[in-house]
Amino acid sequence: MLLAINLSFFIGLLMFCMKVGAYLLTGSAAILSDAAESVVHVAAVTFAAYSMRLSFRPADDSHLYGHAKISFFSAGFEGGMIIVAAVYIIYVSIHKWLHGLALENLGFGTALTAVAAALNGALGAYLLWTGRKRKSLILVANGKHVLTDCWTSLAVLVGLGLVMLTGWLPFDPICGILMALNILVSGGGLIKSAFQGLMDQADPAIQKQLRDLLDRETAQRGISYHELRHRNHGDAHWIELHLLFPPHTSLAEAHRAATAIEQVIETTLEPRAYVTSHLECVSDHDEVHRHEPPPPAPAGLPAPSTVSTPPPSPA
Repeated sequence: MLLAINLSFFIGLLMFCMKVGAYLLTGSAAILSDAAESVVHVAAVTFAAYSMRLSFRPADDSHLYGHAKISFFSAGFEGGMIIVAAVYIIYVSIHKWLHGLALENLGFGTALTAVAAALNGALGAYLLWTGRKRKSLILVANGKHVLTDCWTSLAVLVGLGLVMLTGWLPFDPICGILMALNILVSGGGLIKSAFQGLMDQADPAIQKQLRDLLDRETAQRGISYHELRHRNHGDAHWIELHLLFPPHTSLAEAHRAATAIEQVIETTLEPRAYVTSHLECVSDHDEVHRHEPPPPAPAGLPAPSTVSTPPPSPA
């Protein structure tokens, strides 16, 4: 994964140099906007590279759950940088449109932009493929950012092509503005995913998968469960639940059953899972917990009582 993020950084620098050269040759507002997006990309991928290295650090005395949650900050930062680039592109396009347009050397500038678009398209696809394969939010976010850079370049090519075909210069800033509006959506999506992760918003797909697993595994053993909670920590799922056993179940037997259920979950969920179970006896559960206030339901989930399976009848 470090190879992928380092490749993104160096290609980002190369793209920036190519686009600045294309702007100096043409004076195109769209190409200038494209170059500005590359500046943002280099800044974002620098933070992403730092975040990835930090996420690999093991847990320590001050970060008992590790450092992987930095991936949500990284995705949010990338999304914010995309939005900054889009706003700047809109500003530059409108400014140059209002203060006069002058384009030259469009052929060579267009060729440079086309090469940049092809390189960014290939890099973005590679980053997305690697990020999804390795379950890395940092790489997925960076891949989406690189692809927005590719779409930016394609919009520039469309604008310059229309200018060369028709001679109407406003096509240049118009395409720049339309492209900026498009990448605003991508930036907003990254910020939303980062916010959901930082707020521990439950993933409905993971919730269903966990319930299906637990319904099956507990039914096979004649037990039940409740108080199911889970969160995405960036590189793993952290899961907590209570298992209710019939009376007269020995501690050793209950522990073996709980460990087996934990192992099923840990080997099924991707990229990986850490499971903590609490063992309870169904016969005196209500008596033991009578004076405890009910815990709040996790965000986006029903109250704990609706997550539970019916406890078995006492033997």
